[in-house]
Amino acid sequence: MKTRRDMLATSAKVAALLAGAGLLPQGAAAWTAAAFEARNLADAVKALGGGAPTASGDVTITGPDIAENGAVVPVGVSTNLPGVKRMAVLVEKNPSALAAVFDVSDAVEANFNTRVKMGQSSNVMAVAMMADGRVLFAQKEIKVTLGGCGG
Repeated sequence: MKTRRDMLATSAKVAALLAGAGLLPQGAAAWTAAAFEARNLADAVKALGGGAPTASGDVTITGPDIAENGAVVPVGVSTNLPGVKRMAVLVEKNPSALAAVFDVSDAVEANFNTRVKMGQSSNVMAVAMMADGRVLFAQKEIKVTLGGCGG
């Protein structure tokens, strides 16, 4: 029977081996901090490594027209376009615009549902970052009637 100390020592060894082999995520913290500190769509996209965003009918965002509780607003983002490498959800009037980021590969369908916190009525944007460098987005206004994150 292994003790907790043995388990921690083994876990540390495994982590060291993975890091040495380059199998642990590297550099994620750099873009994550800058992207989540962004105050608007353009700054968030730039921090995620994208260019100028363009409105597109090929990107879809779903959510309620009126959210009764701003603390848990259901939002869905999707696109059927090939070559999507990242999807993001942004809330325009939140202190930090970026609410969620999803990395996409050929094995993953670019269709995600999540819940976001909204301090006030705002435009919510779905952003698709493409492998060819294009950044496409769609937006929907969601009105918040109660709660929210302080506003």
